[in-house]
Amino acid sequence: MSPTPTAAPGVDQANAKVVEGSDGLLLEVDGQVVPNYDATLHPFQEGDVVTGHVVRIDADEVLVDIGYKSEGVIPAGELSIRKSVDPDEEVSIGDEVDALVLTKEDQDGRLILSKKRARFERAWRRIEAAAESGEPVSGTVIEVVKGGLIIDLGVRGFLPASLVDIRRVPNLDEYLGQAIECRVIELNRSRNNVVLSRRAVLEEQRKEDRERILDRLEPGEVVEGTISNIVDFGAFVDLDGIDGLIHISELSWSHVNHPSEILSIGEQVSVKVLDIDRERQRISLGLKQTQDDPWQRVVDTYNVGDELEGTVTKVVTFGAFVEILDGVEGLVHISELAQHHVENPRELIQPGDPVRVKILEIDSDRRRLSLSIKRVEGQTLPVRPITAPAESEAGDLDDVPELGLSEDVFAADEEAAAQPPSEDAAAQPPSEDAAAQPPSEDAPAEASADQASQEAPAEEAPEGESG
Repeated sequence: MSPTPTAAPGVDQANAKVVEGSDGLLLEVDGQVVPNYDATLHPFQEGDVVTGHVVRIDADEVLVDIGYKSEGVIPAGELSIRKSVDPDEEVSIGDEVDALVLTKEDQDGRLILSKKRARFERAWRRIEAAAESGEPVSGTVIEVVKGGLIIDLGVRGFLPASLVDIRRVPNLDEYLGQAIECRVIELNRSRNNVVLSRRAVLEEQRKEDRERILDRLEPGEVVEGTISNIVDFGAFVDLDGIDGLIHISELSWSHVNHPSEILSIGEQVSVKVLDIDRERQRISLGLKQTQDDPWQRVVDTYNVGDELEGTVTKVVTFGAFVEILDGVEGLVHISELAQHHVENPRELIQPGDPVRVKILEIDSDRRRLSLSIKRVEGQTLPVRPITAPAESEAGDLDDVPELGLSEDVFAADEEAAAQPPSEDAAAQPPSEDAAAQPPSEDAPAEASADQASQEAPAEEAPEGESG
């Protein structure tokens, strides 16, 4: 339908006719050709989205030419979903903008527009499509609020703090101003509510990274990584996208009470790949395998019968452990402490005491070392007052595993133990009271890796931290 002819002011429009070939832009009135102003106006209704150019910027509003009889007004509050926005930061003179018509004519006769609502309508359609397809949406973090972040998607999207990253984020302020990708997990048009998850996007990326890394890694390979978490049973290492676990038994050749004794979060380490469970995406790592094995030094350097210096590291019910090299401890059984019968090892020895010991047995397969103090010529330990041992050091003979040392390294019985043995005398089995039964918690640091792995806790690592 052609627009109603509207001639120039002061011209009688009763007899106005559209000039042929003018596309309705010219009228003929009483033989006179005049402009048809209405033809230059684009018809629209309230709620329509129109396009125009910024012609003026004031402190509280922006004027936009949309080809109407007067410029449209965008109040400052309708420029952006951001709060307290400066119009000069949001638009510039000459910018083309889309705006939704709020009111064609307010009480002052002005055309009122909204830039943020036009963007909202278009953004909402895009978000609905993304929610349906599962594709991520991109936006900029514009606010840090209680419990999460506000993302500018053209719509105010809420990203809960628990879904910002795979791991807990202690300081959300570091994300302010960042452009991030999120997945839409909840959408409610009636409340204009959009809930997002960045964690879902990261987990999908991490799954792809895991598969890529698992395809590349092989057991026996030495790789670089970063300590990402420390727990009681070991430490997790970030291998550029996938976490591997160093069990506490694989941290050091010497005994480790807690992984934090030798590692810290964020530390760079070289680790050896011990095993890969591709189905469960689990990687077992070893730290001690990248270090010199002190036990090999014992095998290469010492022989049965050698005497050497050591330091008492632990005193238990059945004897004492003596460190002869860094990371290498041997057991001095209670029957090998003195020529006389000993009821309590603490009568003679305390942790930290320097002593000389004689090697009775080197068990290379079990990585066990049996030592003697009483067989060192000229060494006699003085008897001292007994200090009550701590409960953790006292040991519980009911819970100790078999030590696995040869029986011929100990004296035949209490009576034989009281007599100094000759150099070539064959050692006899110990009496029943003197049987070596070290408790699991007091076992030598050189305990075999398979024994340590059996003592590993059964608990699973927290989700997102498992290797």
